[in-house]
Amino acid sequence: MHLQLYAAKVPAGFPSPADDFTDTKLDLNEHLIQHPASTFFLTVSGESMTGVGIFDGDTLIVDRSLKAEDSSIVIAALDGELMVKRLSIRKTGYFLVSENEEYEPIEIESEADFSVWGVVTNVIHRLR
Repeated sequence: MHLQLYAAKVPAGFPSPADDFTDTKLDLNEHLIQHPASTFFLTVSGESMTGVGIFDGDTLIVDRSLKAEDSSIVIAALDGELMVKRLSIRKTGYFLVSENEEYEPIEIESEADFSVWGVVTNVIHRLR
């Protein structure tokens, strides 16, 4: 679906009159999804990632084709539980880190059943 994209930029400070014309059409799929065949969506449950603007009920756009690196926000499966966390790769091992100080980092033990499903590329949420 292509939606109107206005040529004028909207200031976040002092308001100015809006232009009465559009410059082009905007397809959100083209804007938000780099690799359609490897992209999927998930809905967030919980408050562990609020520090990076990911809130309960948000929709995540996840790309399975991207390589998870240190500091990537990932969808991980750990011992059968799916979660969104920041991946931390240290000399001492791998950790899944929340972006909420109320949650402790999770160390990935060598015997754990662990996999990364994909890298989060965008988050969609309603303004509160």
